[in-house]
Amino acid sequence: MKTIPSGEGEKRVQLSIGGMHCASCANIIERQLKKVLGVKQANVNIGTEKASIVFESAQVGIPALKKAVEAAGYTAEEIDPRDTEYETKKRARVEHEYRQKFLWGLTLSLPMFYFMLFDFFDVFGETAFLSYVGIVSLFLTLPVQFVIGAGFYKGMWSSLRMKMFNMDSLIAIGTTTAFAYSAVNYGLYVARNNSLVGLSGEKIPELYFETAAFLITFVILGKWLEARTKGRTSDAIRKLMGLAPKTARVVRNGETKDIPVEAVAHGDIVVVRPGERIPVDGVVRSGHSAVDESMITGESLPVEKNTGDTVIGGTVNKVGSFEFEATRVGSETTLANIVRLIEEAQGSKAPIQDFADRISAWFVPAVIGIAILTFISWYFFLGATLSFALMAFTAVIVIACPCALGLATPTALMAGTGKGAENGILIKGGVPLEMTRNITAIIFDKTGTLTKGQPEVTDIISFGETSENDILAVAASLERQSEHPLAEAIYVYAEKSSLSNRNVSGFSAIPGKGVRGTIDGKEYSFGNSRLVEDQQIVLEADIERTVARLETEGKTAMYLAAGTTLLGAIAVADTIKDTSKEAVMQLQRLGLEVWMITGDNERTARAIASQVGIESVMASVLPEDKVAKVKALQSRGNKVAMVGDGINDAPALAQADLGIAMGAGTDVAMETGDIVLMKNDLRDVVTAFELSRETMWKIKQNLFFALFYNVMGIPIAARVFVDFGLVLKPELAGLAMALSSVSVVTNSLFLRFFRPGKRNWLSLAAPFIMIIAFSLLFLQFAKLSGAQDMRGTETGKIEIRK
Repeated sequence: MKTIPSGEGEKRVQLSIGGMHCASCANIIERQLKKVLGVKQANVNIGTEKASIVFESAQVGIPALKKAVEAAGYTAEEIDPRDTEYETKKRARVEHEYRQKFLWGLTLSLPMFYFMLFDFFDVFGETAFLSYVGIVSLFLTLPVQFVIGAGFYKGMWSSLRMKMFNMDSLIAIGTTTAFAYSAVNYGLYVARNNSLVGLSGEKIPELYFETAAFLITFVILGKWLEARTKGRTSDAIRKLMGLAPKTARVVRNGETKDIPVEAVAHGDIVVVRPGERIPVDGVVRSGHSAVDESMITGESLPVEKNTGDTVIGGTVNKVGSFEFEATRVGSETTLANIVRLIEEAQGSKAPIQDFADRISAWFVPAVIGIAILTFISWYFFLGATLSFALMAFTAVIVIACPCALGLATPTALMAGTGKGAENGILIKGGVPLEMTRNITAIIFDKTGTLTKGQPEVTDIISFGETSENDILAVAASLERQSEHPLAEAIYVYAEKSSLSNRNVSGFSAIPGKGVRGTIDGKEYSFGNSRLVEDQQIVLEADIERTVARLETEGKTAMYLAAGTTLLGAIAVADTIKDTSKEAVMQLQRLGLEVWMITGDNERTARAIASQVGIESVMASVLPEDKVAKVKALQSRGNKVAMVGDGINDAPALAQADLGIAMGAGTDVAMETGDIVLMKNDLRDVVTAFELSRETMWKIKQNLFFALFYNVMGIPIAARVFVDFGLVLKPELAGLAMALSSVSVVTNSLFLRFFRPGKRNWLSLAAPFIMIIAFSLLFLQFAKLSGAQDMRGTETGKIEIRK
């Protein structure tokens, strides 16, 4: 169980759910949870088999939530957050259970397959076994129907208690129909002939025990294959959770000892040797090394670590040894937060899932109605035999299970978000994933996003008798107390120039304009042109020309004034990131309108924008005005994405339709962005759009497959095309239904072949190959069933009652 604070008095919990088979099961549990007093939100995901619940902790506790799930007929289990192997063990357990059920079902059903051959071929042993087919089939089918298939009855009962139908209802109805019809016919034969076996070596007619047995066996096979493939969609989380080492080497009371990683406390000094994984987050206190952070941030080159640098748990120490102080442990670590975000994303629903849910809500009742109509039409109006009509009814019931429909969205979402995590891109759920396809404009913050965020002093200009050193010394003394991104560049440059810091009193920062303070009794101000205008300082023509030249070179000029007297200016330039221009060009090729937003004046902004190929610029924008600029772009009918560092841009990221935070794994970025980029590489913005669009395309393919299977399958199962020799026996209809679910999950898994900047031809071709293969297989099933179903008739047509 993971409990994550939500709002005031609210908690968020994830419970592992057992016993779900389809989207209808998820809907049943959701409805049950939402009835509980204090539950604000409940979302059950069939793909992850988890329930995400937001609840008022003062009104309801976790035991009551578990009880509500159990009341619906399912199991709910708390997960120990320290148990990184939980998901793996659960998947293995589920796979083993389905595998065992399938093998037992197959073992008990195979003799009945042997009996079926009697109708087509002269088989060895036919004479000896023919009269015993009925009683042997009955006893072989009983454990398959009521032991292996018990879960379907339990699921049906749970859904009926909630006044709903689900996949279990369809399987239970279909198999019970075939079994009950066969059992009644067998009983009537025994009563009429006073014999448990066929008389005169004959096979007892009108028995369909093999239909019930094979139907359950094939559905269990599908569930086993589905569990295996679904397990692979969550590989990304398992890989991330596996990064955390089991033990840590800490120094306590002067002794170095190994302890379980969960026992590491804040302030512990942890020793890391070459080649070892760093157990928790912390700050280096002694030693130095290079650390491979690629598994967390995606950066391919090792990062140098010295005293005072931060280290991330789960990363690999390469060459040196060092000691660090643990600052974040347990669920606080960067790795734990990343896993949490991915789990929440994979447990969320994309808006397109609502479409599938609406269909699922009426799908099962509609199928039952079609099946009843099929039976009535064949038996009462077309004069078919009871067995023919019942088998048509059963085939329709089992072919149309909504499993594939329920798996279409969550499996693709799991595969897509997992692939994003592998590339250092955290997509926080289905909503941002789906929003990417609607984005028409994207805004980049300049500092730290398009640029490296490491500005350097390029020019110092005196406008009078004040020396350049004095201008730099005064400006650096003022900026030392400022938090502006350009401040550090100025006082660091002063330190390198060996200029001493001067005492400042009465310091004040003027947002979006500059700073002001008193040095040696004289009041100074240092800032941009807006600050100069506020102080009503008139710029002379030669000063304006000098500053204009600097700005056209992409430099930011800041003025130093004493009162109303202009003393000089310092120019600072921030270098464009190597990948910015390439990323902007790729986004423009995707059809997006690209904007840059900055506090720089128009001239400087245009110069920087031209370096990366951006034509649309929002200049001289104060931090508090960024939200208004986003709104203005939205008011033109645009769906807007905002890209920033997640610190100064938090309100604008929240206002945008899609917020993309670049923070190299910082907490602020993780909380503010809909999509979080672990690397400070703008090409990942392009990758995020490409991956999101491919995932959405995969979801649409899956929904098409699910509907296509049912549209194609129901008429054949209803025996509409019987005159063409196409009839689908119930057991083969069950196999077809199971394979449809497996194919949807398999199609989602092709997202694993996604590569940034490359066309995934395998993923593009796979759907068409699967449609053709499945259609041919489906028709082959229908022809095989048709040949079997027409046996014993003189004309090869359906048998009409006399």
